[in-house]
Amino acid sequence: MRIWAATFVLTSSLLISGIVDHPSVFANNTKTPSQSQLNKIPQIEVSKAEFGVAKIDSQGTFHFTPTTKVVLEEGSRYGWRIQLQNVQGEVTWREVIRLPKPPETWATDNGENFKLSPDGTEAISHRTQLAKNGVIENFWTIAPGDPPGKHTIHVYVDNRLVGNFEFEILPTVKQEVGRGRKNR
Repeated sequence: MRIWAATFVLTSSLLISGIVDHPSVFANNTKTPSQSQLNKIPQIEVSKAEFGVAKIDSQGTFHFTPTTKVVLEEGSRYGWRIQLQNVQGEVTWREVIRLPKPPETWATDNGENFKLSPDGTEAISHRTQLAKNGVIENFWTIAPGDPPGKHTIHVYVDNRLVGNFEFEILPTVKQEVGRGRKNR
């Protein structure tokens, strides 16, 4: 009993005097990164984020035109490109695209991790790609049955929003006439 009482008094006096006040005395041995380790993790900085349409000319040259209006023509391509500062090598990103209503079909070219919402209006893609000169990008191709209207795309890297794009898919004049739209 005396040994226990002496241990209690000694431990209490050490804690009160501040000799044993390090949080690790009571920690559950889980390792957390130190501040110096946290400072070594590179912060993601975006130098440019843009949305637009992509075309490949007859010579095979890729052309990107920034815009928030996309004509609903089968085969047209739209998408985003984001310039990340101080990033080289592979980058894993997540894209969330939301349409005003479900398209007739959803498809991806290279089978990346792709998940569809229960109502069919939202798709989430995960992809790892080489960031050439710090640039990551993704494009969608308009297919039959894609809906016109307001769309959004959110792009995340390391769960940080790095791109937020709102755009509109516009029916052609011919499509408007075919739907029987009238001026009122």
